[in-house]
Formats: sequence, C-alpha cells, structure tokens
Amino acid sequence: MDSEAFSAYFLLLQSLSQIPIHHYLIATAFLIIVYLYNFIEFHFLQDFFSGFTGSPVQLTYNSCSQIYHAVVSNCKILHGKYSPTPWLSSPHIQTCFLNFFGRPPAFNYKRQLFTTPDGGTLALDWLMASDVSGGAFHTDSVFSEHESTPIVVVIPGLTSDSSSAYLKHLAYHTAKRGWDVVVSNHRGLGGVSITSDCFYNAGWTEDIRTVINYLHKEQPGTTLFLVGTSIGANILIKFLGEDGENIPVAGAVAVCSPWDLLIGDRFITRRRVQKFYDRALAVGLQGYAKLHQPLFTRLANWEGIEKSLSIRDFDNHATRIVGKYETVDTYYRRCSSSIYVQSVSLPLLCISALDDPVCTREAIPWDECRANKNIVLATVKHGGHLAFFEGITASSLWWVRAVNEFLSVLHSSQYMHVQKKMSKPSTPVHSSIDQGPYVNITEDGMVAALNKEPTTTNVEELHGIQDTHEIHASVPEEKVNELDELVTDAKSDDSSSVAQSSSAHDGLVLDVIKPLKRYVGQLSRQSRWSFWLLVYIAITTSWPLVGSVLYFVLGKKVRDILLGGLGRR
Repeated sequence: MDSEAFSAYFLLLQSLSQIPIHHYLIATAFLIIVYLYNFIEFHFLQDFFSGFTGSPVQLTYNSCSQIYHAVVSNCKILHGKYSPTPWLSSPHIQTCFLNFFGRPPAFNYKRQLFTTPDGGTLALDWLMASDVSGGAFHTDSVFSEHESTPIVVVIPGLTSDSSSAYLKHLAYHTAKRGWDVVVSNHRGLGGVSITSDCFYNAGWTEDIRTVINYLHKEQPGTTLFLVGTSIGANILIKFLGEDGENIPVAGAVAVCSPWDLLIGDRFITRRRVQKFYDRALAVGLQGYAKLHQPLFTRLANWEGIEKSLSIRDFDNHATRIVGKYETVDTYYRRCSSSIYVQSVSLPLLCISALDDPVCTREAIPWDECRANKNIVLATVKHGGHLAFFEGITASSLWWVRAVNEFLSVLHSSQYMHVQKKMSKPSTPVHSSIDQGPYVNITEDGMVAALNKEPTTTNVEELHGIQDTHEIHASVPEEKVNELDELVTDAKSDDSSSVAQSSSAHDGLVLDVIKPLKRYVGQLSRQSRWSFWLLVYIAITTSWPLVGSVLYFVLGKKVRDILLGGLGRR
C-alpha cells in the first residue's frame, strides 16, 4: 500500500514536471499582481468596467444649512463626479506621485518675513493676481492697492512649505481667478531659520491667529479666506472652533484633515502599507530634529529621538516632554480638531477622500459636521492624500477646483462671515498639564516647542520677486529667551477697525488686539532615508501597472508560447 501511494505521488510530480517552466512563471507573476493589486488598493479594473465615469461627491450637511442651500447648491463641481487619472488608480500611487512629481505650475513668490512677538520668524510667501495675469504692471508691495481684492491665506501640511507641488497648484489657480494668495509657512520651513524656542505643532493655532490679525489690521476692508491642508486643516478647524465669532475671516476650506490624531495614530500602524508612511515620516522628523539639534537636545530627549522608529516614538521623546503632557495620547486628544467642530461659526467646507492612506475616514466626525449649520462635508471615494489628480495627463487637482469654486460662490453671496463682538473663545476644558510649551508631530509633519505669550509684532518685507528655494533668512539658529508668562487683555480704540468688525446694533469699541498665547512650529523636509523609502513604495505600487502594459504589449507572444506548449502535449 505504501508503495502504491509513493508511486501515485511520483506520477503526480512527473506530470507536474512536464508543465513548461514559463507557465509557472506566468502563474507566479499573476498571483503577485493580484496580491499587489489588493495591497495598494488599486481600483483600475473597477474604473475600467464603469467606463472611467468616476464616483459622485457625497455631501454631508444640516438640512437647515443656509450655507448648503445658498452656496454649495450652486457649486457644480461639488454636485458632479470625481474621476481619478486612470494610470494613478490607487491612493498610494496618487500620494507618491504628488510628492515626487506633482507637476506644479512655474512661478515665483514674493516673500515677507514676519517676526512674531516671541522672536520667532515666519515666511509669508505671496502670489498676487497681477503676477499671473500677464499684465505689465508689477509692484514690490505684498499688499494689493485695491482692498476689494480678496486674500486667501493658506496653512500648509506638516512637512510642507510654499514650494510643495499641491500648494503651488492652489496658489496659481487661485491667483488666476483674480485673488491674492499668501502661504503662511510654519516656523523653520521655507528656508527660514528658527529664531526662538517656539515650534509649531498639529494643534497650535497662535501663528495663524497672529497672521490673520496682522492682515486684518493692515487692510481692514479686505475679505480674508482661509484654506488649510492636512495638519494645516487640523490647525484651521481648531482655530475656528477656539475663536468662534471672534475672527475676521469670511469663510474657510479644510482639505484632508486628520480630525482625530488619536485615531490617526492607531490607523497608521495598523497595516503594513501604512507603516511605510509612519516610518518615512518618523525618519523625516529625525532629520528635522538634527537640523535643530541644540534646541532638541535642550528641550527633549535627544537619545530617544535618535532611536525613534515611528511618529509615536518621536512624540513620546519630544512632543510629550516639551509640551508637558502626561502621555502621548493626552497630546493627541488635546490637539485634535474634531472636538472643536461644534464651535465653528463661519462657512466651512471640508473635503476628504475615503481612501486617504494617511488621514483615515474613521476619524471623520460625521454627526458633528451634520449638526453644525455652518459646515458642509464633501467626501469622494478615491483621491489619496491631497492628490485628487484628474485628466489623462494628471495636470490638475480636483480639490483645487472645488475650493476655488466654493470660495467664489461664497464671495458673491450674502453669507460671508462678518466678525462680531469679541468675546471669550469657546474652547474645551483644559487640564493643568496643557499649560506648558508645545511640540508637534503627526502624519504630515513635524515638531514644535513653544514658549510663552507674545507681545508685539514686527514685519520685514523682502522687496522684489524671489523664488522660495533661494531665500534663506540670515537669522541665528539659537535664540534662547526665557519669557515670563504674560496675560494681555488689551482693548483697541482704532475707529476704522471698529467700523469693520462691530455689528450694527453694537456701538462698543471692539477688541482687535488679542492676547497672543503659546506658540509652536517647526518642520523640515523629509530626510534622505525618507526619500528612498518612499521611492521603494512608488516602485512597489507601480508594478501592477507595468505588468498590465507588458501583458498587452507581449500578449501575442505569450499566447503563441501557450498554444505551442499545448500542441506538444
């Protein structure tokens, strides 16, 4: 019996050996392609069988929302479909393509160096409508001569500055519409050195508050809009929730917000493909910290930073210590924007992709967005993280068009927000551990440490047009000033500002000088290791597309081989 069984296995192996080796290779390649197709969430076949018609934009809003019925209902893009570029039919391929290529339009910014009260330096990069209109008249001023020209203030993502491809797409196409754009770079980014102990983080809103108040003071008659991307979107929503009605901004858009940093932390370590992003961003954070090693050595646990293998590790050894949080989870909870959604008091459009590989759909506060009459949430099935490429050439980003259309319709409506009487911002209850300086990190970016509250504002303009890559502020790397904590409650008597921000029934003088609280910010580009890690992701994720092309090109030859093998049998 044993001999018969052995004989049967021998005959089976002998039969298998008669199958040509290239058949095994083809079968192996097919299995690998199927695995990678699912691993990178490729959706080319689904798009192909649907005729590449795309999927409709899903809108979540309050049934009584005037913002929806009077503004969003008139936005054709938000009521249409989004169809991804066919050869970028994967959230990971889209995200990698945006970071490594992006195909941004070519132009130069005008730079304005903004000195904060605590001695920090921000780079405000301007793109005026006149710079892209093709007109012969240009000015060195960073402000438009006409206060009727709206200004769009942009808050970048965690590792981004004004030179990032997606921000160039946004700035250029917004300026093409006749509006001025200013990218408020985070501290230490855009070629500007760190000049104080303050860094930015995912929940620190004081930088953008200072910039907004400065712009409103300089041009009180100008309409201001805010656009935040990724971590910048988290900062934007938190800022809007903190200040409520006390903000001179007419409307805002948040693109690919992480919403809940605690959920995002769990998500980015869940699957192997997400762990690539986690590791790459951690390496980038380490590279950023090395650029400012003296500060991190003094403020945080430098040995722990060097050994960090994930964003959470870095937060544990840097953010938690500098921010004086009991745990990393405490930091994530306190800096998440989801708890501020209910307090947003101006028109806000939120855009997210359900397949975002960095900011998960699980963190989206659906019910809170639906309960707030000022918020409309637009979600699309595909798009990746800040990508949303469209067209066969992938030359444009869908979300950029959606943002510009929404702001244009809002600007022509009667539902733009007008700053009302200043009152105490509505913020969640804070624990005593939140009183220290901050430091940041998360999926998109980098760190920050913060000191005390600022007192005055200084602005230095660099006249002429300069490319962001070529500008380096000659400021010292270390400027250690231990500031005593100030509590300022100043009232302004500036009648022109009061006329702009007070309501008709309220003749009181408005408070236009707000106390500037704690500060944070800093980030840098990903290090060399991060670059090669993402290159590996790009190569891995692009294999199914390459395999499909080879199959069509060499299809006839493969069929001849298969038929020849069957003929011999």
